[in-house]
Amino acid sequence: MQETLRGARVTLRPASRADVSVLARIRSTPEVHRRWGGGEDLEAAVAEDLRDPDTTTYAVLSAGRVIGAIQWGEETDPDYRHASIDLYLDPAVHGRGLGTDAVRTLARHLFADRGHHRIVIDPAADNTAAIRSYGKAGFRPVGVMRRYERGPDGTWHDGLLMDLLAGELDEG
Repeated sequence: MQETLRGARVTLRPASRADVSVLARIRSTPEVHRRWGGGEDLEAAVAEDLRDPDTTTYAVLSAGRVIGAIQWGEETDPDYRHASIDLYLDPAVHGRGLGTDAVRTLARHLFADRGHHRIVIDPAADNTAAIRSYGKAGFRPVGVMRRYERGPDGTWHDGLLMDLLAGELDEG
């Protein structure tokens, strides 16, 4: 059972079917859609994310309102065990430190409660705001993954692999 996680400025609670409409609205904003895509039926895409057995999704709340989603997955092979994070927030709240707080909150949980020693995140290489936000939490660039993901426009884009080791989390 997922638990609710509390950060300094955000709360992460298990996402539910009741969150699908608001998360789909956030995913439909041009800033988020160009990074996350999801096709024409974003409600179906968000609902599919919530059903994915390999991903755990939390709704990100600020002042009691859903402002986005943060997900994590894990590699369970003992020789390569680590977690990964992905995040999107409503552009109306960008630039306020809420994304950094959400990442810190989830990273703290993954280290302390799930026993991970390493977490990765892979923003688009040109997403300077996300890269700056993750850097504030302590993530470091590892390298550029060339033509890493296909964007909603059908073209391939570079990604930046970043990682964070236990003990490196910057609590701000």
